Amino acid sequence: MINNADTAWVLISTALVILMTPALALFYGGMVRKKNILSTLMLSIAILAMISVTWVLFGYSLAFGPDKHGLIGGLEWMGLTGIGAAPNASYAGTIPALAFMAFQMAFAIITPALITGAFVERINFPGFLLYALLWSTFIYCPVTHWIWGAGGWLRNMGVLDFAGGAVVHITAGISALAVATVVGKRMGYKKFPMEPSSIPLTVIGAFLLWFGWFGFNAGSALSSGWIATSAFVATNTSGAAAAFTWMIISWIHKRPSVLGISTGAIVGLAAVTPAAGFVSPLSAMVIGTVASLISYYAILIRMKTNLDDSLDVFACHGMGGMTGMLATGLFAQKAINPGGANGLFFGNPGLFYTQLLAVVIVAGFSFTVSYALAKIVDAMFSLRATEDEEEIGLDLSQHGESAYSI
Repeated sequence: MINNADTAWVLISTALVILMTPALALFYGGMVRKKNILSTLMLSIAILAMISVTWVLFGYSLAFGPDKHGLIGGLEWMGLTGIGAAPNASYAGTIPALAFMAFQMAFAIITPALITGAFVERINFPGFLLYALLWSTFIYCPVTHWIWGAGGWLRNMGVLDFAGGAVVHITAGISALAVATVVGKRMGYKKFPMEPSSIPLTVIGAFLLWFGWFGFNAGSALSSGWIATSAFVATNTSGAAAAFTWMIISWIHKRPSVLGISTGAIVGLAAVTPAAGFVSPLSAMVIGTVASLISYYAILIRMKTNLDDSLDVFACHGMGGMTGMLATGLFAQKAINPGGANGLFFGNPGLFYTQLLAVVIVAGFSFTVSYALAKIVDAMFSLRATEDEEEIGLDLSQHGESAYSI
């Protein structure tokens, strides 16, 4: 039966999550050089347009359609056939099925957009579009069905992922690592300064992301009651704890940077995503603090290598997502969410092992398939911009525009 309050909350949450993609564009855009700001914005904006179309045509059906052996949804719902006012009790029994589709579309949009931070400033735009389309179809849709789809095999095993720790952050973070490996490092990497063009732009993006994350996590309750409230508070607490922790660590090492505290907030928000609807505020505080420490030192380790994950998507989202999934196996409480399970610290060690298995499977699948897709696209269209294009800057060379008059 349709509940108007639940429907209103999910539609508001959908709008908040859609806002996160242009917010991500600003977050990433401020961290690149001036000659690549528009191209970086374009990656996220183009995904917003393209995936909005493909999700309606076939993506939603593959992710949430009638189950095929626990692996993928069928194509019976292509073009949203049969998706209308009536609720689907397997997903959300108090809102129209079309509202659930729209909410999930917002997730399908931002997930491939997250990956773009790994290869900004040197990606070939046509090759990127093809990669993003293939990635959404062959990685995002199957993993989404495994964990959230009715009949999905990981869902049937009892894996808990409230709002996308594995579905969104592990798939994106691990895939970013794979693509960065294929594309290679930027010209002059570690030889010349590559300073952010606009830290204020990044800060605006970061805190718009924080705002949107309330829809991302609390909206995943798919109702407007207690679980949404609990997820809302857990989200804010983890983001704040991680931001504060990052500030303290960077202060110990050098100075408390604005870019650092913004990055820390994103890490904490990513880490609490799978746990938000299952854990207490104090548990969320621990999750944000620990995730911040892990991601901070993961970046320091990455900086000692030749891997050019330009904006540290793996360290922030990959490591954050894995930390959050495992933490769910530790801190989840049925007292918070009767529809979930107790974690290790509440008498059920089995959940931790289930979460660990899901992390290994999703990470392994995402890296392997993403690496293969990147190699295929690179052979067909070239994922890498030419040296001349990279030298000039992708704004002018690929889009014929400049962010600033020089």
